[in-house]
Amino acid sequence: MAHTIDNDNTSPQLGGCIENAIGHYLDDLSNIRRASPHTIAAYRRDLAKLSLFCQQQQLSTIEAIDSEQLRRLITQLHRTGTGPSSLQRVLSSYRSFFNYLIRHGHSQHNPAQLIQAPKTPRKLPKLLDVDESHRLLDSPHADNETQDMLRLRDLAMAELFYSSGLRLSELTGLNIHDIDFDNRLITVLGKGDKQRVIPIGRKACKAINRWLPHHPLQHQDGSVTPLFTSRRKQRISPRNVQSRMKLLASHQQLAQHLHPHMLRHSFATHMLESSRDLRAVQEMLGHADLSTTQIYTHVDFQQLAEVFDQSHPRAKRQK
Repeated sequence: MAHTIDNDNTSPQLGGCIENAIGHYLDDLSNIRRASPHTIAAYRRDLAKLSLFCQQQQLSTIEAIDSEQLRRLITQLHRTGTGPSSLQRVLSSYRSFFNYLIRHGHSQHNPAQLIQAPKTPRKLPKLLDVDESHRLLDSPHADNETQDMLRLRDLAMAELFYSSGLRLSELTGLNIHDIDFDNRLITVLGKGDKQRVIPIGRKACKAINRWLPHHPLQHQDGSVTPLFTSRRKQRISPRNVQSRMKLLASHQQLAQHLHPHMLRHSFATHMLESSRDLRAVQEMLGHADLSTTQIYTHVDFQQLAEVFDQSHPRAKRQK
């Protein structure tokens, strides 16, 4: 049921009721901010948990909700199995909700502002070792002409992922004119529409040049021509790239399930193992925060620990 909002969309009459406030907020998300149905559904579920908690605690007004109450709710959700990443999303929903109330003059503070969710344990990314990377990228071309064209494209994409550490969205968004073959540089549009220029390897350049003669749109204006296209002569989709990388790995009988981000992980790890230049790898990956890049040093240290355990005479207890 829709909740009536004043004509100026600035001061809905909430009357201090939590249910009424949640209803107006969800209306604002849908009608004013035009949030996606997925976002609205997620916020509705999160706020339903808040509403139920308030009923259980006999909190009937917005003013009755403080930071201590919200901490108790987050603790309760955590104990009943809600994971850290889900709790972070719940808190994000609550911060947005109370910010909405503050903007409309129905709350003086945001009780969710300073509450921290439990930290999500950082999982080490899966990656290919150097030998597996070579085996994948040195795969022979198929005999069938149509399949050969697709294989050339797939190898060019894989080489580019591994050569320059691109994100999936960055690769699918590339146009032909984004590559400077003379200087072996590529211009990509990363997160937040931030543009960066990064090196591209010699073998990746060769792989792309093998693909371009088969490009169905090669004679169009290069400034708007996607670098990689589908069979339908359209810009290749992220889902298509994912399935083609999986197929490429299957042809080479790689044990791991290959996905584009694994090639990005492999690029970052192998670069750090060779160069030890964390800042350079950060720039190439397009990470805003150096701590995001440091996850790859953890991978390296894990490998170092394994070598230590196997090699050092005092690493293991003698029989």
